[in-house]
Amino acid sequence: MGIRASGSATVVTSQKVREGLDEEYDRWQGKVNRVVRDFDGFEGTETYPPGFGEEREWVVVFRFAGTDQLTAWLDSPARRELLVEGRGLLDGNPTQEVLAGGHIEGPDREQGVTAVISHDVRPGREEEFERWQDKILKEQEKFPGFMGTEFFRPVEGIQDHWVVVFRYDTREHLEAWLDSSRREHLLKEGRDYFASYDVRKVGTAFSGWFRFGSGEDEEAPPNWKQAMTVVLALYPTVMVLNLTVGHEFAVLGVPGYLGLFFGNILSVSILSWLLMPLVNRVLAFWLRPGRTRTVRVDVAGAALVALCWALTVLVFALTTG
Repeated sequence: MGIRASGSATVVTSQKVREGLDEEYDRWQGKVNRVVRDFDGFEGTETYPPGFGEEREWVVVFRFAGTDQLTAWLDSPARRELLVEGRGLLDGNPTQEVLAGGHIEGPDREQGVTAVISHDVRPGREEEFERWQDKILKEQEKFPGFMGTEFFRPVEGIQDHWVVVFRYDTREHLEAWLDSSRREHLLKEGRDYFASYDVRKVGTAFSGWFRFGSGEDEEAPPNWKQAMTVVLALYPTVMVLNLTVGHEFAVLGVPGYLGLFFGNILSVSILSWLLMPLVNRVLAFWLRPGRTRTVRVDVAGAALVALCWALTVLVFALTTG
């Protein structure tokens, strides 16, 4: 049972990179991203490196305007040549899931941590599998942090898997659902309807503050770079607000809990619309995944941010006593 979707189409590719070859893979993936931009219907791509403590599995997402345009890319000689070129960088064969059509069941598609689960559904059990998925959704909605789900049937001529994509606000909440006894019980029940399944996780903590444009530059930096950069902008913001607005709140007798609330509104607004865009431009050589090519660049950027940390701490130490 399959469908041909007339709407947008996405392919999620998961691949393990051989140990020690991350930089070479990053360069190769950048080349892939440049080539795919020339194909009709291309809308964007994101690359997600492995998180801390996870296996060496990189996830790459390509979005196209429709299934036909996506298929043209997947079957193209240019892509086949690139796959041959990059084969030596990969540990095993990459896997991919094509997501065409689907219906969103939640309020937010942009933030949080996402899991992509593909199922090999047993022939003749498709309707029962769909009813079982409805039960899964009802249970997921009861767990903290649930943000939405999308359900994708097989795409005729491209893949036979049924794919479910769901989202939680944090990795901890996602893991709580994945490790829950309730989900384990439902998986045992679902074994009657599918022969196997595969889980992949995609997510980044501060991606809304790190957008550099479209195409290959749309990717977000690694989480550790995002965290360092946010601290660089956040610390002086909070200090200045405490010394100015916070002092005025205290003079006016504003309760501490209200002062903190208004201070948070001001600091997030300043970060989102003033400081983070400025910091992104200054540190673009280090933050943009497409530009970071060597360990030397990574170390130089991290050292520069650490030096800025030290300077801001010194300035406030000298000015505030």
